[in-house]
Amino acid sequence: MTCRFLSTLLVLFLFFTAAAQCQSQSAPSQSNSQNGFDLPGLESQAITWLQSLMRINTSNPPGNDVNAAKYLQGVLKNEGIDSEIFESSPGRDFIVARLSATALPNPSRALLLVSHLDTPPADASKWNADPFGGVIQGSYLYGRGAIDDKSMTVANMAVLIALKRSNAHLARDVIFFADSDSRGDNTGIRFAVDSHWDKIAAGFAINTGGRVVLKDGKVQYVGIQVDEKVSRDLDVIATGTPGRTSLPDPNNAITHLAAAMQKIAAYETRPEFTFLTHDYFDSLAKIEDNETAKWMRALEDPSRQAHAVQKVSEQDPVWGAMMRNTIAPTILQAGDHPNTIPAQARGMVNIRLLPGDLIEPLVAKLQQAVDDSQVQLQLDQNAPPPAPASSIESDLYSTIAQAAKQQFPGAAVLPYMSIESTDSPFLRERSVQTYGLLPFALADKDVLDAGGPNERIDLDTFRKGVEFLYSVVSNFAVEK
Repeated sequence: MTCRFLSTLLVLFLFFTAAAQCQSQSAPSQSNSQNGFDLPGLESQAITWLQSLMRINTSNPPGNDVNAAKYLQGVLKNEGIDSEIFESSPGRDFIVARLSATALPNPSRALLLVSHLDTPPADASKWNADPFGGVIQGSYLYGRGAIDDKSMTVANMAVLIALKRSNAHLARDVIFFADSDSRGDNTGIRFAVDSHWDKIAAGFAINTGGRVVLKDGKVQYVGIQVDEKVSRDLDVIATGTPGRTSLPDPNNAITHLAAAMQKIAAYETRPEFTFLTHDYFDSLAKIEDNETAKWMRALEDPSRQAHAVQKVSEQDPVWGAMMRNTIAPTILQAGDHPNTIPAQARGMVNIRLLPGDLIEPLVAKLQQAVDDSQVQLQLDQNAPPPAPASSIESDLYSTIAQAAKQQFPGAAVLPYMSIESTDSPFLRERSVQTYGLLPFALADKDVLDAGGPNERIDLDTFRKGVEFLYSVVSNFAVEK
C-alpha cells in the first residue's frame, strides 16, 4: 500500500513538472510581450493599418476625411472600442473614442491623444511610388501622410488598442481624437472645441509638434514641444487702371502687386530670443559639435550675435526660423482673361510669429516697406487663440522625459518651440497641458520632406515610435 502510494505521488510529481516546463517553454518572453499582450505583434498590425489609412486620399483641399474616420471606426469596433464621428461640413469629420477609468468621467485628469486626418495634396508625377498606395519599398513605407500625420494617428490608435487588449486598469480616461484639419479652421479643432468640447475635454494632451532628432544614425535629442509659432495670413491687395491690353497702362494692378510682394519677401525681421529658445540653444550647445556649439554660445554675445545667428541659421533652417518671425508669399491671383488688364490683383503672405509677439506692428512695418498707396495689407482675422506655453513641471512632461531617456539612452531631452502650427493652442487656451511628441526618430531631411514628394517612414522607426508612445501613455495613465 505504501509503495503504491509513493508510486502514485512520483507519477503526479513527474506529470506536473513536465506540464510546468511545457508551459514555461510556450509562454512568450518579456521581449515579445508586455502586460499580457503581444506588443511587437500589435506594432506589425499597426503598419497594416497605416498602409490602409494612407490609401484613403484625404488631400486638403477638399479633405474627404469621412472615409478615413469610418475606416478607423471599423478597426476600433473590431477591438471592442466604441467611437463617434462628428461632421463639421460635408465630407469633413472628426472621430473620438474613449477608454474610461471610472463610471463618471473626470476631465481634469483625462489624457487626450491628438492627430489629424488631412494631408497636403500630392502630385503623383513627382513621386517614385503611388502617393496613395501605401507602398513598401525596402525598409520604408512611402505615401502621403507617412509622417504628417497619419503615422501619428495610427500610433495613437494602436496605443488605445494596446490598453484595451492588456485589460489595463486605468487611473485616468484616455481619449483618441483625430480631427479633419490641422490648420485650425472651422472644420477642424476649432469646430471640435467649440461644438463638442464635452467629447474631448481633458487636462492633458499629446499632439504632434515635437521631435526625436536622428543625427548620424543616433538619436541626438528628444524635443518635447511646449510652445509654437503663431501662423497668420496677410492679404495683399493692389488696385490699378483696368483696360484692354492693346492700350497698356503703366498703372497696372499686377505690376503694383508684383513689386509689393517682392519687397515683402525681402523684408528681414530681426532675431529675437524667448526664454524657451534661449534655454534650447544653451542646452543644444552642450551636445552639438564644437563648431556649431561655438556659434550657439555666441548667440548670447551682443557684439557677435548677428554673425552667430547667420552661422547657426546656415547649419539648420529650422534653427533660423526659431530665432525670428518669418514671412513667406504663398498665393497670387489676378485677371481672368488674357486680353484684359484687371482692376485688382491679390496675393497672400503667411507669417509665422514668435510666441508673445504682436502681429500689428509687423504689418505696419511691411506696409511702410511696400510704400505704395495702391497696395493695402489686410490681416486675416481667422487666427488661432493666444495661448500660454505648457508647463515643464507637469506630471505628463516628466513622464515623457523619463520614457524618452529609457527609450533613447544617452539622448538629451529638451523643451522645444516648434516653427510649425498645430492644434495645440486651441487646447492650451482651455488650460489643457498639451505637449508635442512626434515619437518617431527622424533625420531633419525626413521631416523637411514630409510635405513633398516621396514622403516616407522607416518601418522599424515606426514600430519603435509606437513602443515609445505606448510607454509614455501607459506610465501616465495606468494605475501602478
